Amino acid sequence: MYDQHTLLLFNLLPVGSNISTWWNFGSMLLTCSAMQTTTGFFLAIHYTANTNLAFSSIIHITRDVPYGWIMQNLHAIGASMFFICIYTHIARGLYYGSYLNKNVWLTGTALLATLMATAFFGYVLPWGQMSFWAATVITNLLTAVPYLGTALTTWLWGGFSINDPTLTRFFALHFILPFAIISLSSIHIMLLHTEGSSNPLGTNSDIDKIPFHPYHSYKDILMLTIMVTTMFTILSFYPNMFNDPENFSKANPLVTPQHIKPEWYFLFAYGILRSIPNKLGGATALVLSVTILLTAPFTHTSYMRPMTFRPLSQLMFWTLVATFITITWAATKPVEPPFTTIGQTTSLLYFLFFIMNPLLGLLENMN
Repeated sequence: MYDQHTLLLFNLLPVGSNISTWWNFGSMLLTCSAMQTTTGFFLAIHYTANTNLAFSSIIHITRDVPYGWIMQNLHAIGASMFFICIYTHIARGLYYGSYLNKNVWLTGTALLATLMATAFFGYVLPWGQMSFWAATVITNLLTAVPYLGTALTTWLWGGFSINDPTLTRFFALHFILPFAIISLSSIHIMLLHTEGSSNPLGTNSDIDKIPFHPYHSYKDILMLTIMVTTMFTILSFYPNMFNDPENFSKANPLVTPQHIKPEWYFLFAYGILRSIPNKLGGATALVLSVTILLTAPFTHTSYMRPMTFRPLSQLMFWTLVATFITITWAATKPVEPPFTTIGQTTSLLYFLFFIMNPLLGLLENMN
């Protein structure tokens, strides 16, 4: 007989027989992580963290380095794929009450924060117009911190504006943080294995378990095949699908783009930020948009774990999904009516989900 550690190593531990495709996104995230690390390493070999050379080095990678264009595009598209998978993974956790496995949920939220920081630093590296101005806007938010703001911003920039030292440290952080992501992912998976996966019914899986391989490993392979096929389709036919046209011009501190906006996966947080006129209020809401996930395990009031049999909670959940998409869309638009009103309404609805969910749980318990 294999001992538990060997089984754990090969991920062959028994799993609930009824877990659905929504549970496959964890392995897809692991694949994304491995792919981003690999392509990132090859890009780092040729990249130059210098304000005068960064933009040229990206052009050099895509034009002159053998298969450099594949590495560069895979890395960029891979980042978007990473966020598509992580947002789906979080949505599944919220819907099926996976957050009640507190340690796994808290490490997962820490992983999300680290991933967002890594992606932000990475977006600045090409030193295009949108990279530069998005970095300027976001790092300027630190000045909103009472008393320490200006000192913190100067320390982060390594000067009095975004310049060479800023790019160097952002490159260093973008290179170092993936190792933190790998470590946190290992902790996340080990903690998951101590308690085991939840399931769509929210019941105890111990009475009905099947081996991970071949039953779930084949599903994993299918989903990974779909993901990789999608990535290579985008890479081959729509390589600039997620890119901003402004970022094809070298950063110019003297020319401000008409609409400064970050990558699509930050737009929900950016939409919340700009819907609050006060700088400190906006920065606080931006941080809260991610950290509010930490409250989920502590505010669960329903007797039932998943939302499978809770229609009111389901309504709230799908409202949250629609809200998330609408904030993302509104954040791409100029700061003028009706987009400001849409942004403010959806931002309010976003936070309302985390307040209404426990109240709905109590209401459902009465019936």
